[in-house]
Amino acid sequence: MSRIGKLPIPVPNGVEVKIGADVVEVKGPKGSLSTPVCSLLTYEQADGHVILSRIEDDRVTRAQHGLRRTLLSNCIDGVTKGFSKALEVIGVGYRVAVKGTIIELQVGYSHPVLVELPEGLKAAVEGQVLTISGIDKELVGEMAARIRRIRKPEPYKGKGIKYTTETIRRKVGKSGGKK
Repeated sequence: MSRIGKLPIPVPNGVEVKIGADVVEVKGPKGSLSTPVCSLLTYEQADGHVILSRIEDDRVTRAQHGLRRTLLSNCIDGVTKGFSKALEVIGVGYRVAVKGTIIELQVGYSHPVLVELPEGLKAAVEGQVLTISGIDKELVGEMAARIRRIRKPEPYKGKGIKYTTETIRRKVGKSGGKK
């Protein structure tokens, strides 16, 4: 049995879960999300919990069990607390600014790089730290990865865009003089 899949998902007060034929819809104080239903699993809602159980015990069903439970749990967490990722812009002359739904990055190119945020995400800048937040965990993570990809941190001086939780393994570089 999947260790993750067998855990019941607690549904907090103020969150409404509707289990349909094709999707599970979750509505909460921050908004609404939906996740597709897997036909290999049964979804049951009882006394403030959602429980997923397998119909069969083959390999594909076991693989889907933990995945679908986690996706539904992320939907419930998203509509109650939300998710955020923090990126740090490091380098001389490197700057970041948010203008509405557009993030303007100056990261060593001859031109500023403009990134438009998709609907449902917010960005905030505090110094050199850019925080992306929203209710959809997948969308927040994908947008943060896309922004990081614009200028990955390099190992010699550490310049670039990195997650605040990330550590850059530094290289020594060239030695001073030849003998």
